[in-house]
Amino acid sequence: MANKSQAMLLLLSLLSLVLVQNCLAAVGGGGIAIYWGQNGNEGTLAQTCATGRFSYVNIAFLYKFGNGQTPQINLAGHCNPDSNGCTAVSDGIRRCQSRGIKVMLSLGGGVGSYSLASKEDAKNVATYLWNNFLGGSSTSRPLGDAVLDGIDFDIELGSNLYWDDLARYLKSYDGTGRKVYLTGAPQCPFPDSFLGSALNTGLFDYVWVQFYNNPPCQYTSGNTDNLKNSWTRWTTSINAGKIFLGLPAAPQAAGSGFIPPKVLTAEVLPVIKKSRNYGGVMLWSKYWDDQSGYSASIKKRV
Repeated sequence: MANKSQAMLLLLSLLSLVLVQNCLAAVGGGGIAIYWGQNGNEGTLAQTCATGRFSYVNIAFLYKFGNGQTPQINLAGHCNPDSNGCTAVSDGIRRCQSRGIKVMLSLGGGVGSYSLASKEDAKNVATYLWNNFLGGSSTSRPLGDAVLDGIDFDIELGSNLYWDDLARYLKSYDGTGRKVYLTGAPQCPFPDSFLGSALNTGLFDYVWVQFYNNPPCQYTSGNTDNLKNSWTRWTTSINAGKIFLGLPAAPQAAGSGFIPPKVLTAEVLPVIKKSRNYGGVMLWSKYWDDQSGYSASIKKRV
């Protein structure tokens, strides 16, 4: 009888251990962030979120703003903002948010006309973003009346000045009752030449570092060391909520830095997931992910 009791206790202990490990794995799991908006053949925003593969979507891009310019959004073949054709995106935004997916507007990109001329200019841009995309009000909201979750900084051109001021002004709206998420997409060489000062504010919730088109700190065939070393530098140097591994979703999505899914899941993710501020993987972009099936192949391991 005693042996049966001991066996039962051992079995219960093992079951408890498995449950604890599963809970820890669930808590420590990451999500996938995706950029949507730069190819009309990538499906709608609602369809993107309905895949169930993404936890964050960045709408790309507000490519013209600051320095006295009239802000302009470009969603490639999806819609024409000049004729208020992008207001229908509000339906997609709400559908994504109903699934618990955070949706941000991405500023900048690799092509555009944007800069901040002064601290006052940063304040004016923050006010514009609040009234036209976030919780404020305006008669000219380009994406309609849906309220986005936050603003993504993908600053790759122009000056590195006043982005920290823009971050502070945007975060000041937190006190209005709805959190404004700040996210950023710096290049992997540390510190980022454009966003370094902004990231040093400690105000960013999610940072998806671009580990591509940057050979010194990205994956190259057979070599994961440079990427891992750069990851360690980023995760131990900046104060942000979560850090993400930014990758191209297909070889054609970037000039260099594509990681085959099997290499990512076997050699890279097991190492970087040990970081306390690991958040997951960011992919450029939805169109290229459609072509490769990359997110579907890695999701269970992220």
